[in-house]
Amino acid sequence: MRILLVEDEQHLAEAIQQILKKYHYSVDVVSDGESGLECGLSNIYDIIILDIMLPKKDGLSLLKELRLDKITTPVILLTAKSELSDKVIGLDTGADDYLTKPFASEELLARIRALSRRKGELTTDNTLEYGDIVLNTSTLNLYTPHKDVKLTLKESELLEFLMLRKNMVSSKELIIEKIWGYDSEVEHNHVEVYISFLRKKLKYLNASTSIKTVRGIGYILEDR
Repeated sequence: MRILLVEDEQHLAEAIQQILKKYHYSVDVVSDGESGLECGLSNIYDIIILDIMLPKKDGLSLLKELRLDKITTPVILLTAKSELSDKVIGLDTGADDYLTKPFASEELLARIRALSRRKGELTTDNTLEYGDIVLNTSTLNLYTPHKDVKLTLKESELLEFLMLRKNMVSSKELIIEKIWGYDSEVEHNHVEVYISFLRKKLKYLNASTSIKTVRGIGYILEDR
């Protein structure tokens, strides 16, 4: 899962980033509203964690522009304000959830999991299923009924992305944007290498699920 964190308090941003990375989330951090809007409009993120008080453009204005542009990415607002009216304004603007600073890391993680379940992505134990494979996004283990294998973080992120788009073909360009970031210098052959790694692990598991190449378009999961 790829998360965008828009937070101008450096120490808080670094702390949140470390916590999320510990739980195998990919995190991009920006410190002002204009950069946050540019990243949010790329539509490559699964969740946006957004501070309200930001330089250059405040969080509510940023959120309003995302929603006007039909970006439906779930947003968790962060703010030092605790008044009910501020929460109502934030939710009415298009936020999906709201956290008042200071907050416990466990609460933030629980809100992220709740939004993921709301989207129908993850179960309560952070697993995804497709065909005969089960991916645990917390432990990075991939299972079939009789075997399991450990994935690297990038392998897990790539397989998770394909599993969430199980009925859609994913182009190499989209994979690069989603897994490595829209400003990444990763090339197409990098995607091919990781697809090859995943195919070898699926073969090791004797999985009926495979990654099919759609020539000239991209990749799609297939259950034989």
